[in-house]
Amino acid sequence: MMADTILVVHFLIAAFIVVGLVAVWLGAALGWPWVRNPWFRYLHLAAIGFVAAEALLGIACPLTVWEDLLRGGRTMPGGAESFVARWVRALLFYRAPEWVFTAAYVVWTLATLATLRLVPPRASRKAP
Repeated sequence: MMADTILVVHFLIAAFIVVGLVAVWLGAALGWPWVRNPWFRYLHLAAIGFVAAEALLGIACPLTVWEDLLRGGRTMPGGAESFVARWVRALLFYRAPEWVFTAAYVVWTLATLATLRLVPPRASRKAP
């Protein structure tokens, strides 16, 4: 159960990274003020920056390692896993050469940095 929880948290972080940047682009076009929230924007940058740094340094994601340990090293295909794990894993993990993921993470980080410049965060203005 703990391993499934970690897997779901892992998926939510990945969704935050992907959907967060798309939401900023969409929100900038539609005038959504929340997409300029500095906490949201810098947390988003920190999340993708961490993922890209891990990939560039060849470090395994701590959440993947932790989940694997909790499953007794059985997170590979063919291992026993729950219904939740099977579906979330199918959405989260893809088969491709490692360099493909590293390149994607770096490009997404650069897009996030460019978006910070093009759609800068702003502190909210409170009415007097």
